[in-house]
Amino acid sequence: MNPPESRETSAPPGGLMRLVSLARRVVEAPGFEYFIIAVILGNAVVLGLGTSPTLERRYGDWFEMGNNIALGIFIAEALLKMFALAPRSHRYFRDGWNIFDFLVIAASLVPVTGEYAMITRLARLLRVVRLISTVRDLRLIVSALVRSIPSVVHVMLLMSIVVYIYAVMGYHLFHEHDPENWRSLGISVLTLFNIITLEGWTIVMFKAMEAHPWAWLYFVSFIIAGTFVVINLFVAIIINNLEEAKADRLRELSVPPSRDELLREIRATQAALQRLEKRLDGDDER
Repeated sequence: MNPPESRETSAPPGGLMRLVSLARRVVEAPGFEYFIIAVILGNAVVLGLGTSPTLERRYGDWFEMGNNIALGIFIAEALLKMFALAPRSHRYFRDGWNIFDFLVIAASLVPVTGEYAMITRLARLLRVVRLISTVRDLRLIVSALVRSIPSVVHVMLLMSIVVYIYAVMGYHLFHEHDPENWRSLGISVLTLFNIITLEGWTIVMFKAMEAHPWAWLYFVSFIIAGTFVVINLFVAIIINNLEEAKADRLRELSVPPSRDELLREIRATQAALQRLEKRLDGDDER
């Protein structure tokens, strides 16, 4: 049987617990989130200005300093979030977005010179992507897109079947009259993908109608099947998964506090009561 104090070993001391509680309030404060967003946007501006050769020659050292300051803030943010989860700081890595942020920071620490210079520059660009992990609404949208991948794959398979059938038909119907757009199966597929974008498709259609006046049926039916129906399927899938992601988010927010969280709140309340009792005792002695 475990000794009674074994349950308390995971709890930090009173003073440290107050620091953990303070760190937790800081990382959960809206102002902290807005500050990190501002740092990400500022870092993005610095990275954009660094693409100008003239500005890079004049202010390259300042740009490098700005990048280092932003990196230092991101490192401090990660450490603060880990400390706020003490004594179980490893829970920081249970969140996929935290893992992404940690990897971005780790990649930014690769030496800037030598063969790794390009990796470091690309890692700096990933800091801009951190805006997605920082803004909750953007995280929700990305989660919906990720959940949509299996259904989108099936829609793409359906689209591929439609494009393949129409490409074979288009080759046999139009390759002699319009070899530029239909001379092979591959070129026919590219032509159909261009038609899906609705960019200049009427030019291809009118040229085909010179040889086959009824060719408009081919193009109109493909646009209805390939553009309107399939694209609406994509939209419907994403909207449906967005609603599911919102529902999951609401369920996460409605989850009751865990045993550890309740124990921390009880300990904090007990500490506050003890301080209040000491103050009252001091007033009585006076």
